[in-house]
Amino acid sequence: MSSLPIEQGEQLRVGTVDFVSPNEIRAVLDIDSPDAVALNVGTPRNFPRVNSYVLVSCDNGYLVGQIEWLAVESSPYPKQRDVQDFGLVNLPFPQKKISLNPVGTLKRVSQKGFDSFKFQRGSESFPSIGSAILLPTDLQLRSIVESGNNRRVIIGKSPLANNANVAVDPDRLFGRHIAVLGNTGSGKSCSVAGLIQWSLEAAIKSEQKPNARFIVLDPNGEYSRALGSDTKFKGRVFKVEAGEAENQLQVPSWFWNSAEWASFTQASPKAQLPLLKRSLRAMRNEEFELETDLNIEIKRFLGNVLVTLKHDKSSGRPFGGYGPAKGFNEAMGKWLESFEAYRDKLGDHKLTAVITAMCQYREDRSAQYATLQATVPEIDSIIDKVASAFQKFGGNEHDLLPKSEDIPLPFEGNNLVAYLEALAQENGSEQYVEYLVARIRTMLTDTRMKPITNDAEQRVDLAQWLESYIGKDGSDESDSCVSIIDLSLVPNEITHLVTAVISRIIFESLQRYRRINNESLPTVLVAEEAHTFIKRYRDDSENQDVATVCCQVFEKIAREGRKFGLGMVISSQRPSELSPTVLSQCNTFLLHRISNDRDQEQVHKMVPDNLRGLLRELPSLPSQHAILMGWASELPVLVKMKNLTKEQQPHSDDPDFWDVWTRKDEDGNSVERNADWNKVVKEWQQS
Repeated sequence: MSSLPIEQGEQLRVGTVDFVSPNEIRAVLDIDSPDAVALNVGTPRNFPRVNSYVLVSCDNGYLVGQIEWLAVESSPYPKQRDVQDFGLVNLPFPQKKISLNPVGTLKRVSQKGFDSFKFQRGSESFPSIGSAILLPTDLQLRSIVESGNNRRVIIGKSPLANNANVAVDPDRLFGRHIAVLGNTGSGKSCSVAGLIQWSLEAAIKSEQKPNARFIVLDPNGEYSRALGSDTKFKGRVFKVEAGEAENQLQVPSWFWNSAEWASFTQASPKAQLPLLKRSLRAMRNEEFELETDLNIEIKRFLGNVLVTLKHDKSSGRPFGGYGPAKGFNEAMGKWLESFEAYRDKLGDHKLTAVITAMCQYREDRSAQYATLQATVPEIDSIIDKVASAFQKFGGNEHDLLPKSEDIPLPFEGNNLVAYLEALAQENGSEQYVEYLVARIRTMLTDTRMKPITNDAEQRVDLAQWLESYIGKDGSDESDSCVSIIDLSLVPNEITHLVTAVISRIIFESLQRYRRINNESLPTVLVAEEAHTFIKRYRDDSENQDVATVCCQVFEKIAREGRKFGLGMVISSQRPSELSPTVLSQCNTFLLHRISNDRDQEQVHKMVPDNLRGLLRELPSLPSQHAILMGWASELPVLVKMKNLTKEQQPHSDDPDFWDVWTRKDEDGNSVERNADWNKVVKEWQQS
């Protein structure tokens, strides 16, 4: 259509505006307007329909209105245009009315003699009373639904826009986080798998592999069928008890930061947490080897004593009152006993000066009326002797500069336990760390957790771990664009912890990548069944459990991930249980059928008032249909998602009760399900 002449405009006219407000426009439909099917727009089209589009003539083009409701009311006379039969008696006549949500403006663009239309959100001006309501042509409908630049990924068609293609810009879709919400069986998992597959397929425009990164947190083991190694996407699958073509899921305990350690061990903030952090800091300050000789053990002990002495001196502990000075003297006695034991084992004189200085210090305080408080020269002399011995055993004071307890430097869990017990014994607080140590020992010895959290047999290299889970550059054929973290067999005690550590490590590595390279590395983190990981919590407790720490990791990613190229796809059937912080940071929503009233209320809070009428359709949406709204779509649009074959769908099918009961499917094929429980038990008991 090169122009829209007055005659054609009259043919497309279906009503007149009679009420205008910033968030609602009402119109009276003409008596001769189409009741069900419009034939005057080039092709047959259903009209009027809730959530379909009409145009309103205004100053700078057309205002696009989305129908919110339709009604019929009695009128004292028929409002027929160009009919003035004043001599006839007018009887009451039904009058059709519609309410519109103004969603944007459609402007005509002429280039090289051809007319096209461009849609943009918002409106510079509103129509006046009496403005014409027009049916959009096919070209105008496509311009509305397919509006925007760089819409490279087609995700479906719009039933209310004459099946126009609905496409999205990946930068908008993944760059500012997307939430895919809907009940079980509404097509939510297929939409998530489809977004990944359709994006990768659209990126394959040459023989070169796409340099994309999708990391799927899969709590139910659904995505291996759709994206795994047997598919054309060749996804890497990480799981417990990995089989052939799968990778063992490994999240060693030295990956964990202090907050994750504290939440797992349930360390009390006052008594246990300071000791735990101090122990972790000692582990990070020097690589603790599995097998050490006596010299290395003594060097490590000397280093710890040296750090403690300097800390105590700066805090004034040896010069304090009766309590602090007494505690320092008791610690000095235990150090002296340890040094004497080491001297006897070693059989040389490297520790003689230290032992002599400490013995003199103890003798000076053993007299009947001697004071317990130390002097600065006495403490400095002991520090010098310990530092000299530390250097004799190959130590360097530069290595003792305190490092953060959160730096991912390798250490062995048994060394952490031993150091924690020694530290508690030194401070006389053994009874406070008993439960803490028991929790760590349980984790280290639990056969279910050990393959995931313990890498004693073969040390995990952090750089190789990042290459495996995030990917390198995509140029290698073996380097997949998709990583699937199968969490289905991870023990419940550490499911949240493993999820939190993986997500945090990915986020922090991308932070450092940008700082070093001054550019981001676009990566997408997909959280399936997100209400299990990103569950809202009460922030009024001193002791934060593992679920809270896990949610806080995702909240930080939601707030800051966009700056470092980390986008999130949040998939959930219970939006009311999700963290409000994470939901508020999602700029795009793909809403499937939602029937729970609390979940509907949560979704309504996330959209503007004038669009809430659109969400009334959520409880009645058929499967595979969704409402796309937000940053990735210029306007809210109903989408029928593209079809996925059986092999492309996640393994989340509904149980086939009837087929199993009757032993036949719809095609008459035999369906047998025999329960070999011996096989299940052997796999369960790992026998």
